[in-house]
Amino acid sequence: MQIHYGVRPDPSGEHRGEFTLELSDVAQPLVELVFPSWVPGSYWIAEYQRSIGRFAAHAGSPELRALRVERVDKGRWRIHTEGARTVVATYSVYGYQMVDEALDVTDDHLFLNAALCLPYVDGHAEVTSELTVHVPPDWQVISELEQLTREPARFRAANYDELVDSPIDAGHPLVLTIRPGGIPHRIVLCGRGGNFEAHRLEEDIGKIVQAAIALVGGSPLERYTFFIHLTDTPDGGLEHATSTSCVVARTAFRPAESYRRFLSLIAHEYFHLYNVKRIRPRVLQKFDYTRENYTRLLWWMEGTTSYFDRLLLRRAGLATPTQFLESFTRWIGPYLQTPGRRWQSLEESSFATWIDHYKPFEESANQSIDYYVKGGLVSLCLDLYIRHATENRASLESVFRRIWAEHGSPDRGIGEEELQPILQRATGLELGSFFDRYVRGTEEIDFAEFVRYAGLSLGPVPRPPDEEEEGGYLGIQMVNSSGLVKVRTVLAGGPAGRAGLSPGDEIVAIDGAKVLFDGFDKIMKRYPPGSKIELSVFQRGLLNQRTLETGRAPPEKYELRPVDSPTDLERAVYLVWVGRPRGKPPHWPRRRRT
Repeated sequence: MQIHYGVRPDPSGEHRGEFTLELSDVAQPLVELVFPSWVPGSYWIAEYQRSIGRFAAHAGSPELRALRVERVDKGRWRIHTEGARTVVATYSVYGYQMVDEALDVTDDHLFLNAALCLPYVDGHAEVTSELTVHVPPDWQVISELEQLTREPARFRAANYDELVDSPIDAGHPLVLTIRPGGIPHRIVLCGRGGNFEAHRLEEDIGKIVQAAIALVGGSPLERYTFFIHLTDTPDGGLEHATSTSCVVARTAFRPAESYRRFLSLIAHEYFHLYNVKRIRPRVLQKFDYTRENYTRLLWWMEGTTSYFDRLLLRRAGLATPTQFLESFTRWIGPYLQTPGRRWQSLEESSFATWIDHYKPFEESANQSIDYYVKGGLVSLCLDLYIRHATENRASLESVFRRIWAEHGSPDRGIGEEELQPILQRATGLELGSFFDRYVRGTEEIDFAEFVRYAGLSLGPVPRPPDEEEEGGYLGIQMVNSSGLVKVRTVLAGGPAGRAGLSPGDEIVAIDGAKVLFDGFDKIMKRYPPGSKIELSVFQRGLLNQRTLETGRAPPEKYELRPVDSPTDLERAVYLVWVGRPRGKPPHWPRRRRT
């Protein structure tokens, strides 16, 4: 069977793509076309099929007779071929979302992620296919698929997995090309505006690529493309084997802190070409696009990648030692304010991502964790422990190089039971206790113990002397509801929970005085910890009074400080881990003045 897809933007301006799928040499009475329910790299059932409409099929030329079509389930269409040797399916897909896993159709732009709009032929997912993109002649069409012709733009995919893994962008982008390590990398900036400097993007993204190649010890690439979509609704990024699609704010490139967040996203998605696209769980070697694909290793795939994206910025010279350390302390406060850390392990969080991570609800913080955040923190602790226990002879960097050498082929994969033994062989350490406590278990992480291995201490950021007195703590997460304070989450074990507050409650008064969302935090500063207050609360439309005693808020911000007398090993671990500023003597963090 030969498979040929075609796409063109609907000229009506209704944000639809018009699609054809032509099958030649058909020799079966029934053909089933299956549209995915999810896209690799985004682990939730997204129900993309709801955007598909106007589905029909006919025999190829010269017959052109209509063929009977049945919709078998939400994403499967069955075509009765009735002896036709060529079958053509036609359909439209609505697309007006500039996100990394989307179809976006406007009068000057087309972005296509195949999982949303190109079905596979059941039983023929391994067959080579072609795709033709019909757009105005002045549009540029860019993809990492093998390009066969330019006008019209025609591409070839070795199989359906490669098709899904190769986004296509068409329009009028700004294309920059860099060659770090001698490998061509395109930076494709899509969308108008943007406060970026092209030469700085080229230089800094090149540094990230060089740092990744140096850290891992090589590159599997012949070429790579960064698709960077500029929008007013930033969404993040999605990794692919030879490209990434990132959706960022037009203003993401200034000021400096915002720009570092952008570079961290670039580093994260680029490192995924190693960790996820090639080193990946065995259960994700072949995808089932119709259902959940469960693994307990997402904490390593995403959380460890989050750790390495920060390390790459430091290795690339794009973050100072202080900025590097602060990138971890920004995780610690929110993590320690999440009650779910006591109940859900990293492995459980990875497994449950299909219903947890992408679909949070009012109780999520009380029963689940973010495997990006905890996975990154556990990777930080694991790296420091390895450096300490091996006296700097090994690290998570050297471990990753070992994993890359042994499992860098997507055909090999990693079993869920294999990761710990791989790390143990690479370090010579017994890591069962560490994994039992922090990966498979929910034991509280003693961050102070691990950062001490690098001669650092951890503590809350002290409140400036001139700051207002600490206010009382309710133990809620709230949202602005038409100016009112609406409770989104009641944090387990907090004052609000003990007083009987519930998600959805609207707090309208404290001690009889009206309160609004704006200014609520300032009002709470009048009530120090231990104050008894009466809340007027609408609960399911009825006004109730709730009395509670305010608590003491857990610290929101932490900082890493140097210990007074580091050992030689602690100093050595710090210097190898954080590195030395180029052209300067060995760096040791300075004590803050108080």
